[in-house]
Amino acid sequence: MISVAAQLSGLHPQTLRTYERVGLITPGRTGGGGRRYSYRDIERLREIADLTASGIGIEGVRRILDLENAVVALRSRNAELVAELDAAHEALRQALAARPVPRSNLPALPDTPVGQSVVVWRRHS
Repeated sequence: MISVAAQLSGLHPQTLRTYERVGLITPGRTGGGGRRYSYRDIERLREIADLTASGIGIEGVRRILDLENAVVALRSRNAELVAELDAAHEALRQALAARPVPRSNLPALPDTPVGQSVVVWRRHS
């Protein structure tokens, strides 16, 4: 209920309605149309209250929240890409390990991948 959310966030119910109207918060709705605030909504309301108390206007708050959401989305996408890259590296390692090792007269160095040799070239002076 809006009264409980107002009490938990320390904001006036009319302030919560204003924040909803300008799009800073979007509470769920009951079957009868009443507002349902989640724990996350209350945390966001507290964050908005802290920002406005420090002198940041509504548009500034909106921009900060948008940027925070963008950071979260980018971190998530970055984690997905890192996992994808790790999987590709592992698939490549398995493919290299599964291929036959060519015979060579040159010894492989311990730190080189399987089947690859290093040739030392020296200039004749």
